[in-house]
Amino acid sequence: EVQLQASGGGLVQAGGSLRLSCAASGFTFNTYAIGWFRQAPGKEREAVSCISSPDGKIYYTDSVKGRFTISSDNAKNTVFLQMDSLKPEDTAVYYCAAVLGLRAGIPANVWWRRAAYEYWGQGTQVTVSS
Repeated sequence: EVQLQASGGGLVQAGGSLRLSCAASGFTFNTYAIGWFRQAPGKEREAVSCISSPDGKIYYTDSVKGRFTISSDNAKNTVFLQMDSLKPEDTAVYYCAAVLGLRAGIPANVWWRRAAYEYWGQGTQVTVSS
């Protein structure tokens, strides 16, 4: 069974940093895309970033470019989201999601779509105070 577990959230001041982890089990890290999404109270769940294999493509939403960095450790079946220069508007529950079997990676026109992902983790809370 494919399972995803997001962790690493917490409470930080504006300008601080957090590193989120998405630990996966039940599949091999070779043909996949793993995305990070976030949902603030009263808001739609939105895409933040995505990394795919084997193509190695990385995507970010505009609001986090230059501040967030996604990476993977395939040997540990884990994807990370390093979040620097955090802003109060980054406050949300962060979720990781996966879609498997993409031999050519996830297309640029669908990486941000919630419907593109088959599996979802439980989410981890990120709170950024001003």
